[in-house]
Amino acid sequence: MPIRIPKLLPAREILESENIFVMEDERAMQQDIRPLNILILNLMPEKERTEAQLLRLLGNTSLQVNVTFLQTATHVSKNTSKYHLEQFYSTFSEVKHRKYDGMIITGAPVELFTFEEVDYWNELTEIMDWTKTNVTSTLHICWGAQAALYYHYGIDKFELPRKCYGLFYHKLYDKTVKLLRGFDDIFLAPHSRYTDVSMQAINACSDLKLLAASDEAGAFIVSSLNGKQIMVTGHLEYDVDTLAEEYERDTKKGLDIHLPENYYPNDNPENQPANLWRSHAHLFFSNWLNYYVYQETPYEWD
Repeated sequence: MPIRIPKLLPAREILESENIFVMEDERAMQQDIRPLNILILNLMPEKERTEAQLLRLLGNTSLQVNVTFLQTATHVSKNTSKYHLEQFYSTFSEVKHRKYDGMIITGAPVELFTFEEVDYWNELTEIMDWTKTNVTSTLHICWGAQAALYYHYGIDKFELPRKCYGLFYHKLYDKTVKLLRGFDDIFLAPHSRYTDVSMQAINACSDLKLLAASDEAGAFIVSSLNGKQIMVTGHLEYDVDTLAEEYERDTKKGLDIHLPENYYPNDNPENQPANLWRSHAHLFFSNWLNYYVYQETPYEWD
């Protein structure tokens, strides 16, 4: 089934070139189907790239999905054109009267600030509080996951001695959870962050369950017991070359940055990396949409 997106969204061309089934509004409205309504709060600087990454994964299921992109009103993006934001994004005041089947809150390059120092923190806490009653299940990614752990459960982040950066092996802590159905016992996933959260604090919280973790990268997938809050500290949505572009960007800036670990073949940046996490990325998003959104959301919201 298709993912429903605006006809002129730039990500459409990328998705169609990859044979992802997309559908414009006019055709979708002719189908007698109750689509899932997904809200995406995109906090990443390169918003168009993040749009394509997430839509690619949301569009590869048997469910019809309507997507609404959300931007913060209290922070002005410097990397995305005002025209793009005005045409394809809403603000919270424009959508808070609605109910959504699912929501995604992305990461953001603000992790070295305390949460309260982030200029849109108050707005984000209002949104996260609103999700408790207006969203069936919310998926938080990277810094978004750390923000959720802090706001909902009081678990703060801490700075790492060096960036957690590369491709790491993870193991399952609970193979029976629907979110991880079909996962291998050991699987790879990318990380790119300067901060971490305590696995001990997560395990000590009676409202949380640690589902997957890495010996090198720490906690990876965490869920509330009711499945309404899902936290992923890494980036299953990343393209194969995203870490390479981050490394080249930081190197050009003169930053003291190490090679992404376990990423380049033979640790040689001249070698093309392979995408070794794609299948688990699709499986994860498919499981979330099916078991935590579609199977749980009411056909008609009150």
